Amino acid sequence: MSHNTFGHLFRVTTWGESHGPALGCVVDGCPPGIPLTEADIQPWLDRRRPGQGKFVTQRQEPDTVRILSGVFEDEQTGGQVTTGTPISMIIDNVDQRSRDYSEIATAFRPGHADYAYFAKYGVRDYRGGGRQSARETAARVAAGAIARKILAGVNIRGAVVQIGPHAVEPDRIDFSVTGDNEFWAPDPAIVPVWTEHLETIRKAGSSTGAIVAVEATGVAAGWGAPIYGKLDAELAAALMSINAAKGVEIGAGFAVAALTGEQNADEMRMGNEGPMFLSNKAGGVLGGISTGAPLTARVAFKPTSSILSRRGSINEAGEEIELRTKGRHDPCVGIRGVPVVEAMVACVLADAWLRHRAQTGGVTFNVGRPPGS
Repeated sequence: MSHNTFGHLFRVTTWGESHGPALGCVVDGCPPGIPLTEADIQPWLDRRRPGQGKFVTQRQEPDTVRILSGVFEDEQTGGQVTTGTPISMIIDNVDQRSRDYSEIATAFRPGHADYAYFAKYGVRDYRGGGRQSARETAARVAAGAIARKILAGVNIRGAVVQIGPHAVEPDRIDFSVTGDNEFWAPDPAIVPVWTEHLETIRKAGSSTGAIVAVEATGVAAGWGAPIYGKLDAELAAALMSINAAKGVEIGAGFAVAALTGEQNADEMRMGNEGPMFLSNKAGGVLGGISTGAPLTARVAFKPTSSILSRRGSINEAGEEIELRTKGRHDPCVGIRGVPVVEAMVACVLADAWLRHRAQTGGVTFNVGRPPGS
């Protein structure tokens, strides 16, 4: 994973700033012959789009995607398919209000990447955070839409499972209901609790953190590689690369520190379709290789750094100042993080599948049955 590119065979490069004319991505390594139009990508971007509720940024961006390269009309079907060449996509920015950021042109927001970028490059685009902005994640979601087209039979679902101190009980998580509310909540009972919490936070001009859970089912055993190519390590790296992410857990995560060996061991039995696990503390990955059990992860997002409350900071001249940030900001950035988390998982899994296919022909060596059966 380099500065702006991640992946090995399925490689994604994103570009653009929050208040620039546009942003986008280039996807390289997508196999040819896959049906692909803007209509396949747009629904995923619509899920991430800002301005869809009072508890997210009110910036109004249609996030309309255009495919610039990498697709062509298929002579047999007449439809548009991938050609195997780089797929370039662009999303225009249409609702920038750069004047909101004039007061922080030379100031560093506490908890934000302003200072770190300036220390490294000596220059930064302060308008909306530039490259540091969550706006950049729209390009990731577009890339994730293409990754999903490669992952036949794989279902990736995310949900917000905690906002501030209020968490959904694990046994009440139902991914099928996340589309029924504006919080991506997997339990309707938590919605009024989060609403009250966020009303208080929003009126105070503050922000709050969140945790997003994600599950991928349909991943066959054998994806990933030992030691330095571990599937869970690549998932963690991709999820940690999301703006505002501060922690990632795979499976039971940090909770395993309190378990005994007996509690942590996911016992195995032989099922009708092959090996099955009676629990999933490992989160679907052992030794860096998928087991066939659901892949599970959780991502912790910090509170949005741009807040109305005055906080002590410094500016580029080294002067100590009191700073508050104007503009349209998410009081809880984790709410719109769900489509982004899903997209990053999709990109990593698409890359893992292509690499597995290249090394083994895509064969899964099943217990008790011939290879590939």
